[in-house]
Amino acid sequence: MVNRKPAVFLDRDGVINRAILVNGLPTTPTTVEEIEVLYHVKDSISRLNLSNFIVVVITNQPDVARGVTSRNQTDMINGAINDLVGIKHSYICYHDNSDNCSCRKPNPGNIFKAASDLNIDLDQSYMVGDRWRDIHAGQEAGCTCFFINHGYPERAPMQPYFEVESLKHAVNLILSGEFNGKIQSI
Repeated sequence: MVNRKPAVFLDRDGVINRAILVNGLPTTPTTVEEIEVLYHVKDSISRLNLSNFIVVVITNQPDVARGVTSRNQTDMINGAINDLVGIKHSYICYHDNSDNCSCRKPNPGNIFKAASDLNIDLDQSYMVGDRWRDIHAGQEAGCTCFFINHGYPERAPMQPYFEVESLKHAVNLILSGEFNGKIQSI
């Protein structure tokens, strides 16, 4: 049996690129021109890659199901973000809540699919997100979770997770070696 590798799963909007706020809630860029990669993201992802982590984007993009944007446009935006920061693996849910799919966070379906496809050891993996849905999906998959709290006016994630300021902060903690086991609480 091939040894499984650890991964760092990343939400996209609000973690890798700046989310566009509408009424205080994050939304996704609708054009490639709206993409703004957050500070230190490219370096953080490079550090993870050099440390033999598999870096995987797990993102909900319900605007496709809602008819706001096309799947092609969403894929172009995702591809541009991945190219800008050096991401090789993305799993995108194009559904809305009413579709009741297993791939839409807070469900962990896309994390499980990535783990199967890429031979990932979920017990040694991490999830970094900026919404309760990201953290819940990571917890359900057995990952250690890091929550970037942007102060959105929505419910907070349930413990256990570590609250961090940015992807860079989470990566610094992951690579410090302090997290050989599961995080119980902050």
